[in-house]
Amino acid sequence: MRRHAIHYLILPGWQGSPSEHWQSHWQRSLPDASRVEQADWLHPQRDAWVARLERHIAAAPGRLILVAHSLGCITLAHWAAQASPALLAKVQGALLVAPADVERPGCPEALQNFAPMPRSLLPFPSLLVGSDNDAAATPERALQLARQWGAEPVLLSGVGHINVKSGHCQWEQGFAYLYRLQTLIEQQARQRA
Repeated sequence: MRRHAIHYLILPGWQGSPSEHWQSHWQRSLPDASRVEQADWLHPQRDAWVARLERHIAAAPGRLILVAHSLGCITLAHWAAQASPALLAKVQGALLVAPADVERPGCPEALQNFAPMPRSLLPFPSLLVGSDNDAAATPERALQLARQWGAEPVLLSGVGHINVKSGHCQWEQGFAYLYRLQTLIEQQARQRA
């Protein structure tokens, strides 16, 4: 029975997710959850971050749901664009929260090596949750990314970057989007059967 369980893999963004961040709360709350720990949270390098994600996915014993925030979303998209079919098959779906537009004017220099943004469809069900007042991505850009990646879009009002600074510590309402993603995964599985 254990081999059929879903493992939740948390992908923090730039500077990581401190203990009060919703991703840390979710890691503590969800059954069978872990996170990708990057070697350098302050000076992210695209190739290193993608390689670390690949190692975590390869080492995972079963099926995965990826829960990404900010630069973690971009890392996930870069990984999916070059991953092997065998590793892609392990991923059941992805929740993409407040993706950081690394091509935006004024993007912090530390993030610019993640450009250009991947534009290919993600090969698994995904749901993108953005905000209409996120400094890291305009609502138009969040919707564009959702279209390019084939993600179901959700645009929230006035929630900022959906992080500690914007008041999202536990973000209990975010579990509704995780449940919606799981519904999308189940629907797609039924369509394939």
